[in-house]
Amino acid sequence: MTTRQQQREFADFSCELLQGIGPVISKPMFGGFGLFLEGLMFALIADHTLYLKVDETSKTHFTDLGLEPFSYFKKDKQFSLNYFQAPEQVFDDIDAMRHWGNIAYEAALRAALSKKNKTKAKK
Repeated sequence: MTTRQQQREFADFSCELLQGIGPVISKPMFGGFGLFLEGLMFALIADHTLYLKVDETSKTHFTDLGLEPFSYFKKDKQFSLNYFQAPEQVFDDIDAMRHWGNIAYEAALRAALSKKNKTKAKK
């Protein structure tokens, strides 16, 4: 089995576990997968790791557990996005997955609302 196939299976598995928050789907993106609910990307999968969307309101939930942010290198420079590793327990406890998935989706909703308000302010 290729790494890409394994990554797809992990994305499918993660989506299945996240169905408790709604009809989550995955889409291939940049060598990984974006996870979407109602058109909003709230999670991503890269290197067989599930990362969940964070913002200033939710970030401490992740940092308090010592979870790592998603980061990548481009031209020898490291970049980070507002996504942090999901706690390992989410793969063993459906209630934990629902809880953490909701935290991530709420962060995505706040980001979308903030973006919408900024666009309105420019008009």
